[in-house]
Amino acid sequence: MTRPVDDVPISLSVAEMRTARDEIQRFLLEYRFGMQEIETKISILREEFRSMHDYNPIEHVTSRVKSPDSLVDKVARKGIDPDFDSIRTHITDIAGVRVTCSFTADAYRLYDLLTQQADITVRVVKDYIAEPKPNGYKSLHVIVEVPVFLSTGPVSVPVEVQFRTIAMDFWASLEHKIHYKYDGAVPADLVASLKDAAVTAAALDDRMERLHRELHGPHPYGASLRV
Repeated sequence: MTRPVDDVPISLSVAEMRTARDEIQRFLLEYRFGMQEIETKISILREEFRSMHDYNPIEHVTSRVKSPDSLVDKVARKGIDPDFDSIRTHITDIAGVRVTCSFTADAYRLYDLLTQQADITVRVVKDYIAEPKPNGYKSLHVIVEVPVFLSTGPVSVPVEVQFRTIAMDFWASLEHKIHYKYDGAVPADLVASLKDAAVTAAALDDRMERLHRELHGPHPYGASLRV
């Protein structure tokens, strides 16, 4: 005999939970496929640079799809209606790809090479290289849409792509760990130290890029964004 909870049988509650879980997993699957499409495009560029060019601007690539718990938390924080259509409209970083480059100019170069592809649509660009965040963070963020062809037909999936240098990737990783440790309430002295470290990282990027230009000549891409 099933013991009722608030007059609802446990077996029914479990069935509803499983249904909700399956629906969320199907929803997130589209984003995983979109992420894989972008990863494939980056991988092709990386292999071409390795095989046919003297210089490969791509150091490494990471990716992720938000977990169901993380997605639910963001829906609650942003006050979004908890339905899939609303989530599709208002949350565009469910799938993310991060491309780590050697130099700042590489971020713009790879942005161009990715977004000029015929099946890529640019939705939003946030150039934190040209205009860093107050904490010193520098990176190039772009939300692109890529078509994913399912058995039920094509769907257009948004994917956030971040381009950042090795130095800024190291800084951002440390900054994230510090904010996680202090649950966002980071002491003022650490905040100041992080800002100083960001300035140092940016200066290192500039110095290394100058050395690279001295060795190999002017970079074919300058630090300007073409949208």
